[in-house]
Amino acid sequence: MISFSDRLASAVKKKKTPVLVGLDPRWAQLPTQFTDGKDKSNPDVVAAAFEDFCYAVLDVVAELVPAVKPQAAFFEQYGPSGMKALANVIAYAHKKGLLVLFDGKRNDIGSTASAYAAGLLGAGGQSPWGADALTVSPYLGDDSLTPFVETAQERGAGIFILVKTSNPGGAMLQDLLVTRSPSMGEEGSLEPLYRVVGRYVNDLSVQSRARGISAANPYGDVGAVVGATWPEQLTELRQVMKQTWFLVPGYGSQGGGARDVAGAFDENGLGALINNSRGILFAFRSDKYSNQYGESNWERAVEAATRDMVASLAAETSAGRLDF
Repeated sequence: MISFSDRLASAVKKKKTPVLVGLDPRWAQLPTQFTDGKDKSNPDVVAAAFEDFCYAVLDVVAELVPAVKPQAAFFEQYGPSGMKALANVIAYAHKKGLLVLFDGKRNDIGSTASAYAAGLLGAGGQSPWGADALTVSPYLGDDSLTPFVETAQERGAGIFILVKTSNPGGAMLQDLLVTRSPSMGEEGSLEPLYRVVGRYVNDLSVQSRARGISAANPYGDVGAVVGATWPEQLTELRQVMKQTWFLVPGYGSQGGGARDVAGAFDENGLGALINNSRGILFAFRSDKYSNQYGESNWERAVEAATRDMVASLAAETSAGRLDF
């Protein structure tokens, strides 16, 4: 079985870009062709609109990017209908040849964590949801992460653990200074909690490489979520986490740009996926694209925004070396 890390590296190299398109459908921002005359209070109606919209987005971006990231919450809020739509969107993304990162930020302890992992991780019929990777919270401790790591390894999947999130409020906990334990060296010195978590995640990633990852690929199957809105910490964590894939949210609508994420990559342009959700999905509503395309050509705006992001990352970061 080919590892998730190898599949991801291959997909990024094939598409020559680290762009990750987030699938975050929102009723109020959808093109009106999906909403006009429809009952937004009916979960079945909204879920069907989300599904059709995401299908259309996937038709546009499948040839341009290596992976997509459906945000489960936007579907889950509409109950069983929304969950069915999410399952269909995941299946359609796979049909289009894309890797799927399920953004659910799951975690729990013991058998509950095992159940989450079993249900979500593993494409090709290995799990009901069929995700290639899953976002996971680390704050229940190492034993809560073990089931996710083990299931991912068994099924050729990956996980991305929250380390330094893009939201401003994340600093309340993640930036807390804590005392290093003796096992970390420099006993008694202080460092931010996000760096402690980052070091642990990198250790897990290094350990995962024992399961047959290509020698030419320095990254393991355990990745980290590190926000574009913290460029200095992003660069700092890349130095601490040299064998960890980064999933980088915060590009576009949250304010992050290509220069902000440059520190996430290695010298060959690998090591990170840069997520853009609203800035691509609803590009037709932005000042940059609305006059040129308008709502009637919203798919062309999606394509233009994706291509512009690909070009910007190639020009401003080492991702440009993926062209060689």
